Amino acid sequence: MAVSRSLRRLLKLRHLEEEQSRVALESALSELHRLERALEAAGERGRLSRRLLQQSVRTGELPDRIAAIEEGHAALRQTIVLEAAILNSKQSADTLRANYQLARVERRQVEILVQEAEAAEALDTDRRSQQSLDDRYGSRRQVAMAAAARLAKELEEPGEEEVSEAGKKP
Repeated sequence: MAVSRSLRRLLKLRHLEEEQSRVALESALSELHRLERALEAAGERGRLSRRLLQQSVRTGELPDRIAAIEEGHAALRQTIVLEAAILNSKQSADTLRANYQLARVERRQVEILVQEAEAAEALDTDRRSQQSLDDRYGSRRQVAMAAAARLAKELEEPGEEEVSEAGKKP
């Protein structure tokens, strides 16, 4: 029972599907990390705007104060947009992770089928090989026994002639 070509093709297809799922998951995770770093940068931008605002209060520079306030608003808007994008990215990554795990399970199922078929094939081959050895040994044994029987018969026949010759002499 050889492993069929279609089963091997299915295994190859499952490997490819798993690889594509893994690449898509890695891409989504890298996008998620990029968004998280951008969120950290937006947080740092907000902290810098607050420092600039504090400095402008001490120095009394109105343009710096207005710039700091606008910078803070921009950082806040950027944070809101990035948090929504991160949420979407996490949901997408979760879906892709589930797809990857499913593809992996499907590949492993086909892999197990192929391994079982190969094991059955190996067992059948071993059984046939052992049967061939047993048949060869059995036929050699029969030939040896037949030869031994012929030899014993040949050895017995001269003994009968001697007995009959011995009977003729007296």
